[in-house]
Amino acid sequence: MSVLAAIDCGTNSTRLLVSEDGKRPLERLMRITRLGQGVDATGRLAPQAVDRTVAVLREYRGVMDRLGVDRVRMTATSAARDAANREDFFAVAEEVVGTAPELLSGEAEGRLSFAGAVSDLDPADGPFLVLDIGGGSTEFVAGTERPDGAVSVDIGCVRVTEQFLHADPPAPEELSQAISVVHDYLDDVTRDLPTVKEATRLVGLAGTITTVAAVEMGLPAYDRDRIHHFVLTRTAAEDVFRTLAVETRAERVHNPGLEEARADVIVGGTAILVTVMRHFDFDECLVSEADILDGLVLSLAAG
Repeated sequence: MSVLAAIDCGTNSTRLLVSEDGKRPLERLMRITRLGQGVDATGRLAPQAVDRTVAVLREYRGVMDRLGVDRVRMTATSAARDAANREDFFAVAEEVVGTAPELLSGEAEGRLSFAGAVSDLDPADGPFLVLDIGGGSTEFVAGTERPDGAVSVDIGCVRVTEQFLHADPPAPEELSQAISVVHDYLDDVTRDLPTVKEATRLVGLAGTITTVAAVEMGLPAYDRDRIHHFVLTRTAAEDVFRTLAVETRAERVHNPGLEEARADVIVGGTAILVTVMRHFDFDECLVSEADILDGLVLSLAAG
C-alpha cells in the first residue's frame, strides 16, 4: 500500500488530499489563503499572501507526516502563472513540503480536473463538459472517458471580483459588465473547443460551485457526501445568485453553507456559473467534489 498526497496551491484556496493508492481518501483539507490577492493588478504575489499559503503548507506537511505519505505531487495554477516572483514562493514551498511545486498550464490543469471529475461517472451519461471555476482562471474540458480538448480562460471568482465588483453590494452596472465580459470569454471557448456544443451533461467543480450547492441546500455545516453529485438546477443557481448579489458582505455571511472567507468573492464566482449555464443552455449542473486533487493522486498511482 502506498500513501499518496496531492496539494493544489490555487488563487483562492490551498487544498490537500491524502489517499491510499489513489482509491481510499484518508484526509481532505481546504484553507482559504488567497494566494492570488492583487496579482491581477500588480503581476506579483503579495508577501502576506505567500505567508498565509506557506503557513498552510506547514500544516499540511504535518498531516502528511502523521499519515505516512510516501509520495506527494504539488501544483500551482493561475496566480503563480501570472506572478513574476513565483520562483520566490516556489523555493519556500519546496523547503516546507519537500517537493517542488509544478507550474501547471491552464490546459494541464483542466485535464487533471477532468480525470478526477469523471473517475466515478458513468460514461453513458456523457459526453461531459467539466467546468472548473477557480480564483484566477476557469477551465473547460469536454469529453467522455478522456478529454477531447481543454481551454483555460482568465476569469475566476477573485479576478472578476477585483476587476469589476467594487461596491458592497455590487452595483447593477458592475454585475452587467462582469456578465458581459464572461459571455465574451465563452465565445472564445466555443471557438477553441467546438465539442463543447456536443456535451449533454455539465459537471461543476471547485469552491464556487460547491458553495452555491451548499447555500441552495441550506447546509449548516460542510457535508461532502451531500454536496458530491448534487444536481444544481439553473433556476436554483439563478436564485442563489440573485440573493447573494443584492446583499452586503456582512449580510451574505449569514447564509447557511457560505464560508465567511469566501463571502467577498462568491458573487463573482456565481456570476461565472450562471453565465455559463445561460450561454451553453444547461438546465442543470452535476456538482462534483472529485477534481484536480483526485486527478493528481490518480496520476501518482498510475506512475
